[in-house]
Amino acid sequence: MPAVVLVHGLYHRPEHFAVVAEGLRADGTEVAVPELHRGSLAADTAAVQAVIDALPEPPVVLGHSYGGSVITGVRGAAHLVYLAAFVPDAQESAAGLGGASQQLKDAIVVEPDGSTALHPGLAIDALYGDCPAPLAARAVGLLRAQGPGCGRGVPQHHGWKETPSTYVICAQDQAIDPGLQQAMASRCTDVRVWQTGHSPFVGQPDLIVELLRELLPTRSGPRGSQEAAAARHTA
Repeated sequence: MPAVVLVHGLYHRPEHFAVVAEGLRADGTEVAVPELHRGSLAADTAAVQAVIDALPEPPVVLGHSYGGSVITGVRGAAHLVYLAAFVPDAQESAAGLGGASQQLKDAIVVEPDGSTALHPGLAIDALYGDCPAPLAARAVGLLRAQGPGCGRGVPQHHGWKETPSTYVICAQDQAIDPGLQQAMASRCTDVRVWQTGHSPFVGQPDLIVELLRELLPTRSGPRGSQEAAAARHTA
């Protein structure tokens, strides 16, 4: 069974990818959406690595935003997909790469314990401004506080240097500068440009489902078996 691992970004939850996961599972794809918020980039990466290691075949692994730093550090993926995501190189962190818009910075609220949260009224435009209002409202309602320091974490491994990768530039992104996305995309094997905001998994999940279907290994159904048998006979 082909498999996909979906890795969310800061402030988000696995539930933000529910529609994408449902669309892939309808085709018989195994989908895992691990919970991050483990306290550090290293801990988040370890949580995703454990999911990958438990799968029988190397999966396609997608990371959104900060999730790009997470998937950069994993091993054993068949393909890495960076969705408006950070692609750090040696000694680089998401925070160090910069690119967060002033709009997103203005939405950040610092809590007394040092964690941060996003102001719902300000976050909706930065993250979900191109999404239908009911979907955007639901997505904002799912956001959670984020522990300090994760964005400053530096990956200890750089999987994009050895694993095929696709970068999706979200050209209408109001959270992460599309210019920075274009620069980071140059590190990947393939680049796609979508005319979406920062969170197409909310507003246009079918785009993500179609891309991941394209990148999954070809499934050998009855037709594939017949073609293989014909090829063997011809040989």
